[in-house]
Amino acid sequence: MVAQDLQEGFVHLVRLGWDLHGLGVGTSLVLPVGGRPVLEVLGAGETRVRIAVVRRECGWAFIWRPWWARWWRPGEWVWAEADNAADVIASAAIV
Repeated sequence: MVAQDLQEGFVHLVRLGWDLHGLGVGTSLVLPVGGRPVLEVLGAGETRVRIAVVRRECGWAFIWRPWWARWWRPGEWVWAEADNAADVIASAAIV
């Protein structure tokens, strides 16, 4: 990943974290030394969901399933630019 892509993805994750915070959902931004940043969200029952952001031809998307899963399946992704991205993630990923 290019540095510019990492920065742009980081900005999307921070925005999502702030939007989820506005919905009353606790988040933590994880910045690993040797990998991509992810947003860790505390779900029901103290489970942690990791939200990643990936760049595709059509734009940026948030995913919350393992990287090897088919991320185009419904309920496992949302466009990062969507106005309701935080709402979708709060209802689908944090159960």
